[in-house]
Amino acid sequence: MIGDSRALGIEGEARAAAYLVRRGYRIVDRNVRSGGVEIDLVAARGLLIAFVEVKTRRSRRLGPPELAVDRAKQVRLVRGAAAWLRAHRGRVRRVRFDVVVCERSARGNWHLRHLEAAFDAGS
Repeated sequence: MIGDSRALGIEGEARAAAYLVRRGYRIVDRNVRSGGVEIDLVAARGLLIAFVEVKTRRSRRLGPPELAVDRAKQVRLVRGAAAWLRAHRGRVRRVRFDVVVCERSARGNWHLRHLEAAFDAGS
């Protein structure tokens, strides 16, 4: 049986993917390991590739979920994205690093926020 927090994360990633699709993105990859890093979602829209980190939480007890995407996590995601791009050569004109925050209330309601260009490869 999947642990409760893992199940929450799986549901958050599914909701984040559906959210992006509704906004015109195509999900190219999910939970892919690249460069020794797991990338939650790789989404495309036109010639844009967005590497998306999904953070799912039940509460803000530890602060806003996006704060978990700290500098060390950003460096790992950039490394993973570079490896993914090397393996998937194509017509990519722009690359972006996004965060989708999924919060589920105690009542079971979901709230999603899409932080486009949450960080860049040089930050």
